[in-house]
Amino acid sequence: MTRTPVLIDCDPGIDDALAIALAAASPELELAGITTVAGNVGLAQTTANALALREFLDLGDVPVVPGCGRPLLRDRIHAVRVHGASGLGDAVLPAPLRAATEGHAAEFIVSTLRERPGEIVLVAVGPLTNVALAVRLEPRIVEWARQLVIMGGSSTRGNHNPAAEFNILTDPEAAAIVFTAGWTVRMVGLDVTLTARVTPQVLDRMRVLGRLSDLLVPCCEYYGAVAAEGGPALHDTCAVASVLEPSLLTWEPARVEVETFGRYTAGMTVTDFRAPRPNAEVATSMDVRRFWEIVLGAYSRLGSRLG
Repeated sequence: MTRTPVLIDCDPGIDDALAIALAAASPELELAGITTVAGNVGLAQTTANALALREFLDLGDVPVVPGCGRPLLRDRIHAVRVHGASGLGDAVLPAPLRAATEGHAAEFIVSTLRERPGEIVLVAVGPLTNVALAVRLEPRIVEWARQLVIMGGSSTRGNHNPAAEFNILTDPEAAAIVFTAGWTVRMVGLDVTLTARVTPQVLDRMRVLGRLSDLLVPCCEYYGAVAAEGGPALHDTCAVASVLEPSLLTWEPARVEVETFGRYTAGMTVTDFRAPRPNAEVATSMDVRRFWEIVLGAYSRLGSRLG
C-alpha cells in the first residue's frame, strides 16, 4: 500500500485530538509530524496535549514541534468555553513522558517539505499562524507541498461570530497570507463540517472501543449535547477524512479573500465561486454516511490495536 504522508498543524482542542486519532488509525496515512499553535487553548497546553496524544495513540517517534503562541498582529483569543481548560474536555490522558522536538513549527514545516518535495499533504486544522510564517520564511513551500488542506472558514456563515469561523478569526492576517501565497488551498469549512454531527448511535459505537473510548467519548460529550437530531460537529476530523477519500466531499473552485479590516466582519472568508482566478477548492457538501463509515471503521481498528 502506498501511504500518503501528512503533516498536521493543529491546536488540540477536542476535534484536533479526534482528527489526530483518525490519522493514527489510518494505515493509508503516514504521520510525518505534528506542529502546534495557540488557538483553542494556549500554546503550552496545545503542545502538552499533542505530546499526550502521541503516546496515548502509540504514534512512536512522530515529531511534535511547538510554534506560535499568539497571532501575528492581534491579541490572542481562545475557545476554553468550548474545549475546557485542558483543551480536551473531560478526557484525562496520562502525562507525556517525552518532550517536544526542539525548534519552531514554521522551520519544521519548511524543512520537512523541503526534504520531500511533492510528497507531503499539509493539513492545517488550527489558526494559520505557523503556516503563514513558514510561507514567509520560504515561499517555495507552496511548490513543495503536495497539497494544503485546511479546516477553516466558510462560504456562508461563521461560528465564533456571524461572519467568521474561529480558526480564521483568531489570526486573519495569517490566513490572508496563506490564501494568497500561490498554492490552491483546499478549504474544508463550516459548510460541510457542521454536517458531521455526533449522534447517540455514533457515540454508542465509540463506547465499545476499549482504551480509545477514554478519549473519544468524554471529548464528544463535553463538546456538546448529543441528541437524536445531531450533536457536536467533528470539524477537524473532516479535513483528515478528505485526505483519505477526496471524493467524500464536493469541491468547487473559488476565489477566497480574508477580511482583515472589517469592524464586524474581520476573519470572514469572502468566497467568490465565479472568480476568473480561483485560489482555492472549497468543500460545499459531504457524504455524511460515508464519512462516519470511514471514521468509525478507522477508530474501531485503532481501538483493537490499542486494547
